[in-house]
Amino acid sequence: MIKIICIGKIKESYLRDAINEYSKRLAKYTKLEIIELPDTSYDIKKTLEVERDSILKVLNKNDYNILLDISGNTYTSTEFASHLDKVRNSNSNITFLIGASNGVHDDIRNIVNERISFSKLTFPHQLFRVILLEQIYRSFKILNNEEYHK
Repeated sequence: MIKIICIGKIKESYLRDAINEYSKRLAKYTKLEIIELPDTSYDIKKTLEVERDSILKVLNKNDYNILLDISGNTYTSTEFASHLDKVRNSNSNITFLIGASNGVHDDIRNIVNERISFSKLTFPHQLFRVILLEQIYRSFKILNNEEYHK
């Protein structure tokens, strides 16, 4: 099973449509759960603490937890597919964490199994959810030798 824990709700219908489309496509390969946590708007320190507490309530420490972090490891799509396959072979659940615009509290950074970056660029977290789902879908297509990846 793949879980995605993210801060904030998707407001734009075109992004919700894309998320729904990739969720449908992924159903062929894996069970998917998306957990949306409320975003907060206090000062940065208090926001990170409140969001940390929300994440810790739903984060299963027995899962393989991957934080999407600009300073994390980078992979090509084929490397990501191979890595995802290796992780899936030894972990029944993989959880991806997408923080809000201020990132995540250091306590979260310190307990995850891995940090991955898809780019040095900064993306809106709502759009990044679509990018993540597309790359997970691409990984399954690569791993199953199905046409999609170019």
